[in-house]
Amino acid sequence: MKTPKIIADYHCHNAEVPTWHPMEKRLYWSDIPTGRVFRYDPATTSHEQIYAGDSVGAIAVHEDGSLLFFMNKGAIARWQNDTLTPIIPEIPAERETRFNDCIVDPAGRVFSGTMEKGDHLGSLYRLNTDGTLTQVLEHLQIPNGMGFTLDRKHFYLTDSPKREIYIFDYDVSTGDISNRQVAITTPEGEGVPDGMTVDAEGYIWSARWDGHHLFRYSPDGKEVLRIPFPPKKVSALTFGGEDYTDIYATTAGGDNRAEEGEGAGAVFHLNLGIRGMPEFLAKIAV
Repeated sequence: MKTPKIIADYHCHNAEVPTWHPMEKRLYWSDIPTGRVFRYDPATTSHEQIYAGDSVGAIAVHEDGSLLFFMNKGAIARWQNDTLTPIIPEIPAERETRFNDCIVDPAGRVFSGTMEKGDHLGSLYRLNTDGTLTQVLEHLQIPNGMGFTLDRKHFYLTDSPKREIYIFDYDVSTGDISNRQVAITTPEGEGVPDGMTVDAEGYIWSARWDGHHLFRYSPDGKEVLRIPFPPKKVSALTFGGEDYTDIYATTAGGDNRAEEGEGAGAVFHLNLGIRGMPEFLAKIAV
């Protein structure tokens, strides 16, 4: 087993949403609590902070090369040429919360969830290609990692506190999801499932917050691999690189490494020769 290696270390409180930009061939990620966004260039092994402001809970790559930021209060904005342009200034029902994780669907729509806060439960929204927003699901706790099966007929969604990864029927023509089933339930006492992705064999990869590991599951939900990390909180992962065999994983806890573990809050890389899938590109008409 290859050991994950640190490639960038900003002592992030909660490094999240690692996003591979296929046109730039660079990795982006967010430190959500501190409102910072960073990028890493594997060709030069250089990295830098590119944004500071309101928290960015999710990042999507648009087909024109810009980035879509999903933020506090249900705000969605485009980041291009160091300029942030609002798309949706806020969702009135989400003024006390924020977006958390997102995924672009095969048609270029973007799904993103908002977190629960107090009595206000989380929701899953869909940003449609015409720029409108649809509330898809209610009564979630912390909607998290998402993915699609290789045949594009099913959609995965993680609800972290419930320790469950759901699978839905998915209609690519409408973006509708239905028939929720539980695909994976993680063991109690081993952390909670966080960010996820699906590789080129249809296997599910799930980061484990407070679980010290990345996990790989077969399409029928059986654990086939676990990769240990020094930090407790492995928050998310993505595949990237020329052939999508590079795995980039974010971690949290950089503000308290004595308890959270060596390298907490850093971004890690490893390559196991397992190929991932390129993420779809957003096609939002704004």
